[in-house]
Amino acid sequence: IASKIAPKHIEIGCGIESYDNEGRIMRADYENFSVLSVYVPSASNIERLEFKMEFCEDFLSYIKDLKQKIPNLVICGDFNICHEAIDIHNPKGLAKTSGFLPMEREWMTRFLQECELTDTFRYLHPEKQEFSWWSYRANSRMKNLGWRLDYHFVSNPIKDKLTRTVILKEAVHSDHCPVMMEMSI
Repeated sequence: IASKIAPKHIEIGCGIESYDNEGRIMRADYENFSVLSVYVPSASNIERLEFKMEFCEDFLSYIKDLKQKIPNLVICGDFNICHEAIDIHNPKGLAKTSGFLPMEREWMTRFLQECELTDTFRYLHPEKQEFSWWSYRANSRMKNLGWRLDYHFVSNPIKDKLTRTVILKEAVHSDHCPVMMEMSI
């Protein structure tokens, strides 16, 4: 988290050692809102899928509890999940691939509903298909065979303060590209 304004408080981790040891969550608290950065585990095998889904459930509980103290949240990060078919280049062919599994997508729907969050990109661009990650294989980026794995979620009461969301696909520095959100807070 980079900020021109000094936060009131910085919290590293969520209090669960197995996640905190991996550096998966960081929070910066400001006067009227908090910004969280999260890195959801990827799942290359069944054990990691179990760990990922356990993390997701614990993260959902963490956010629900946090919203009791801090109702206005901005949650940013790599969720390693494509939520909707529009968020992946080949939804039918990749339906059984981790990152687009029904259980992952169902969790994300539940996460947004139960935590009362809005996907900022989809809110401002309901029909736009853009991606934030491309495999290094098969020249995927040049062919735009991507996935939207990186998100900004905001608490529903502040979603109307959104002014812009952009996926900066021209920035080539890794297999992901930056995603940007602007708000008037």
